[in-house]
Amino acid sequence: MKAENRYKVPCVYDSMQKRGFSADAPLTVSVPGSKSITNRAMLLATLAEGVSTLHGVLFSDDSRHFLKCVQELGFETSVDEEKRSIKVKGLGGAVPRREADLYVGSAGTAARFLTAYLGLSRGVYHMDASEQMRRRPMAPLLDALKALGCRVVPGGKCGEAGFEEGHLQAGQLWEGHLREGHFPFTLHSSGFHGDSIRINIDASSQFLSALLIVSCLCERDFTTWIEGTHGMAYIQMTRKMMEQFGVHTEECTGGGFRTRAGQRYRAMEYQIEPDVSAACYFYAMSPLLHIPVLVNQVHFDSLQGDAAFVGILERMGCRAVDKPQGIIVEPPAGGVFHGITADMSACSDQAITLAAIAPYADSPTTITGIGHIRHQESNRISAIVTELTKMGIRCEEGESSIRIYPGRPRPSVVETYEDHRMAMGFALTGLRSEGIVIDNPGCCRKTFEDYFEVLDRVIRGEKL
Repeated sequence: MKAENRYKVPCVYDSMQKRGFSADAPLTVSVPGSKSITNRAMLLATLAEGVSTLHGVLFSDDSRHFLKCVQELGFETSVDEEKRSIKVKGLGGAVPRREADLYVGSAGTAARFLTAYLGLSRGVYHMDASEQMRRRPMAPLLDALKALGCRVVPGGKCGEAGFEEGHLQAGQLWEGHLREGHFPFTLHSSGFHGDSIRINIDASSQFLSALLIVSCLCERDFTTWIEGTHGMAYIQMTRKMMEQFGVHTEECTGGGFRTRAGQRYRAMEYQIEPDVSAACYFYAMSPLLHIPVLVNQVHFDSLQGDAAFVGILERMGCRAVDKPQGIIVEPPAGGVFHGITADMSACSDQAITLAAIAPYADSPTTITGIGHIRHQESNRISAIVTELTKMGIRCEEGESSIRIYPGRPRPSVVETYEDHRMAMGFALTGLRSEGIVIDNPGCCRKTFEDYFEVLDRVIRGEKL
């Protein structure tokens, strides 16, 4: 049952046991298209020459902000939300408008990818973001762009975004509250000046993905050297998608990637995969509720790194089988799943998911390799520990790790910190314990706007 700004999670553990699920008749659900793939595909389509048609598009706050920016830059688009498709007419790397005011909202992909594209194009672009995105790091990418010839002016011009804050007028210059290396800023760009750059990705792999995607705009061979290893699964996704659109990168000895000159993206029909990040919330129901779960059209050969979460569930005692319809996760024999130590650096978006079910394991669960999630939509390590502690669950917080001990969660209102993954992940905890309430469930619109409606339908037994 939902209140206007809260969602009371129904405790359905007992009722699920009576539903008669089996490997031949699992709980089955469909999820929207991948946010990561949707936004990469939109950018690649603008860089290609000609009209690309994207199918299976995710329509959410993040992707709509990305799409609006593409349109405000002057690219021709045709959008059919009902059919989940977008047509984009790319201009081979050229940006139609040489000046624009862009608001990326809280979309990290839009923030990083468009900044790299525009910073290495030719024009003046005034970039703004939500308060949440203004707190997230941009300095490594902005420093790289400056090294490649872009002039970055902190603050800059505020467009329509200012009205959301209630204290700025369109066209007004920002004064005060400016932080170097954060939104807002203005890019004065004049193309590529250089044939190599070094980027640190400890805070976000999106910095590297952004530079790789636009690297083919350089008229010479371009090498992107990297420091750090965070998020390499997302980098591999980026490289594979670049190849699908026609641009190849080579790994370099010493840690980096080279893009040979003369390559161009080609327009194409592109099918976007279902969002594995969203699928993982439902897969986590398998050990939690002791039922088999199948998510339609999610397979082990996915481009998305979060598919590794299925392997974590297997280590906890589940069994996973990839069938033509999708991966089915079967619960552990005997209804008990194990606590484990898991390095989640390759699938860190699922740290909250694992933390949400960890209290029900038969031994402590330790999540490592997640220091960077302190700098995402919320300080996720702190948020996880705070909310589990409120439920009476013992936690130990490290700089880049969390240890969670088994226990029975007590009733609690979960603060979501405007973080969609806190809302979606901690809803799982309440499926097995009474009294868990999610504050501000609407923050899910960032990536999965009808998540709680889908969750309600699934636990009512509707087929999706």
